Order: sequence, then C-alpha cells, then structure tokens
Amino acid sequence: MAWTLLALAGLFEIGWAIGLKYTDGFTRLVPSVLTGLSMVVSVVLLGLALKTLPVGTGYAVWTGIGTVGTALLGIYLLGEPATAMRLVCIGLIVSGILGLKLASG
Repeated sequence: MAWTLLALAGLFEIGWAIGLKYTDGFTRLVPSVLTGLSMVVSVVLLGLALKTLPVGTGYAVWTGIGTVGTALLGIYLLGEPATAMRLVCIGLIVSGILGLKLASG
C-alpha cells in the first residue's frame, strides 16, 4: 500500500510541477488553486507512504517520479526539446527509481 501511495504522490507532484507553468506566476486563479491542491495532496500522500517506507527511498522515488513525469510532459505539452541525451538521462532516472524499489523489497 505504501508504494501505491508513493506512486500517487509522485503523480500529484507532476501535476503541481506542470501546473506551475499554467499559473502564470500565480496570477491565474483556477490553475493556481489546482496547483496548490496538488501540492498538498502530493505531500500528504508522501507523508503517509513514509510511515512504512525509508525516508531516503521514499523521497528519492517521489522526486524521481516527479522529475521523469514533468520532463516527459514538458516535451509533450510544452514543446521542450526531446534530444537523445535528454531521453537517455530520463531513462537513467527511471532505472534509479526501479533500482530503489527492487532494493527495498
């Protein structure tokens, strides 16, 4: 259950990271509110997951999910470059997340 909560926390982290772009510096009400809610939900879910997962593993996986998801959505939604080196580096982050999951059981 902790890993499920952690995965959901990571998805909400992606939501607030991408949401920041749409808030226009927190000058747009709806995107700002949704981004703020995503931040709160993400941190609460992370906290619940960390009740049973090691903090180093949980935090690294949470930020990794957020990093990978945000980078991929930046490419898809915002037209950021999808260079080979960038995609390889994203793949390395995914490898690290999977490695931490396998190492923790």
